[in-house]
Amino acid sequence: MNQRAMLAATAATLMTLALASAPVAAQEKEKCFGIAKAGQNDCANLSGSHSCAGQAKVDMSKDDWKYVAKGTCKDMKGLSMDDAKKMKS
Repeated sequence: MNQRAMLAATAATLMTLALASAPVAAQEKEKCFGIAKAGQNDCANLSGSHSCAGQAKVDMSKDDWKYVAKGTCKDMKGLSMDDAKKMKS
């Protein structure tokens, strides 16, 4: 096997391993609302006033969330998505 083919095979193997591990990582995390500091949220908020990470305007907004290790949100005094939605209504 020549060097170019070996590099291509190695790259393909690494890509496969990276893609295969992504669902496992997502299963080990949960969205936790009300714990993100201003500018440190992970993505869009519940109300839709922003759609990107890092756009939270205030600390601990019940609207904004961060990913945390599964099972730790309540220990951090955070809210699940369902709880956060109930507080919004």
